[in-house]
Amino acid sequence: RKTMKRNIATIGLAVSLATVSAPALAVDFSANLGYNSQYIYRGIPQKNSSAFGGLDLAAGGFYAGTWGADVGDGIEIDYYGGYGFEVGDFNFGVGGTLYTYTGDFDDTYKEINLSAGWKFLTFDAAIGKYDNFDGPTLNYQFYSVTAEHNGFYGKVGWFADDFDGTYLEGGYGNTLTVQETDLFDYAFAVIYSDSTLLGGSSDTNFVFTLSKTFDF
Repeated sequence: RKTMKRNIATIGLAVSLATVSAPALAVDFSANLGYNSQYIYRGIPQKNSSAFGGLDLAAGGFYAGTWGADVGDGIEIDYYGGYGFEVGDFNFGVGGTLYTYTGDFDDTYKEINLSAGWKFLTFDAAIGKYDNFDGPTLNYQFYSVTAEHNGFYGKVGWFADDFDGTYLEGGYGNTLTVQETDLFDYAFAVIYSDSTLLGGSSDTNFVFTLSKTFDF
């Protein structure tokens, strides 16, 4: 049985876009490119050695974007949008994501995304449907709790409904800066996925990520 795809294992993308806030009326446009030693999404390995890239637009707390990655059999292309805002030390977000594939690697996913955070803690929830090729449409939920401090982070994520399984993730990410110039972002992550999530034996993977964001 196929389950969820895409890369939140990449720390550069691990911070939910739903928590983005921007000055009123200001419009920010950015692009990103990167490389993963292994593409893992929500604890599920997708492909060894994968390039990715995306485009993002943010204005007054609203955001929209698209992101793509090499999955071997074609390209995964995701579309997302939503709104995020802050109240003191708290932040909240609501949005949606559509996951599509140019090849036969997987079928389409549609989900609603919710987030709530306080200082160094963030809770994320996704409520979705999976088209499942010629089989019946499957319903799923995904939940995660992430703690972050000075570039270090730890995460626990788990599925519910028609999908099952849990994973643990920990890592560190930062930006390489030379003479006050940001060159690129880098990240390391260790991910443990249980046997239920992988549909066989449990596994532990180490992921290295390089990425670069361009602001316009």
